[in-house]
Amino acid sequence: MTETAEAFDLTGLDRPGEPFAYEVTEEALRAYADATGDAVGGPVFAIVPAWNAIAPASRSVASDAVRDRVLHYEQDIRVHRPLVAGLELVTVATPIALLPRPNGTSLVIRVETRDRSDGLVAEQFVTEFFRGVTAESSHGERAPAHGLAVEGEPLAEIEQHVAADQPQRYAEASGDRFAIHLDDAFARSVGLPGRIVHGLCTMAFAGRAALEAAGRSDPRDVSRLAVRFSAPLFPDSTLRTRVWRVDGGFGFESLNADGQPVLKDGRLELR
Repeated sequence: MTETAEAFDLTGLDRPGEPFAYEVTEEALRAYADATGDAVGGPVFAIVPAWNAIAPASRSVASDAVRDRVLHYEQDIRVHRPLVAGLELVTVATPIALLPRPNGTSLVIRVETRDRSDGLVAEQFVTEFFRGVTAESSHGERAPAHGLAVEGEPLAEIEQHVAADQPQRYAEASGDRFAIHLDDAFARSVGLPGRIVHGLCTMAFAGRAALEAAGRSDPRDVSRLAVRFSAPLFPDSTLRTRVWRVDGGFGFESLNADGQPVLKDGRLELR
């Protein structure tokens, strides 16, 4: 375990980053839907207008010295209004918490996307985890809870095949071209067996399955979608999502072909 005062800059906490402007187009909505097999307007599209605001917010707290230790740990998306073509959006990301954990440190970033009239369109909580790096003290609070505690058989189990070219398709639609998703050699250099599917793409797959189990077909009905990432999903494999009815919505987990959870503590809430 590494403990270093140079790893994190506390002056970056609670300091909003620079606003990032984005106009939603029909082409972008359709490309994202095609890449995730979803209908147009799925909740995870909310990451696209926010993408360029999140990385600088993270770097304002976590130094370059620990960037190679970061994992995407949790994502919680609240959609207040469906994202439709023609919206002119502005996103601001703010690091709100730095929390020492037994095996590292969590950084929580709140992301707010508003339209030009300052109306809130989407709110997200992004939690990153820095392995083996301990912050000297705790600041702020963790993101809102969405833990899954259920008993009994699930309401539904839904399987889908993950295409061999899924990472390339999602990268084109989302703008996330991180090499672990596109380059087998690079992925192996950081300890993975090969390329992995984007976590947010996996989240979109699971959210669609949970929506189907809830008896709905329009992803614009989703008001909240939250998950914890627990293991990678690989291209040309199978994803199985188990869904339960819980207070206030639906809970779910998603397993890979070996039965290992890749998503835990999933929560879907509907309008």
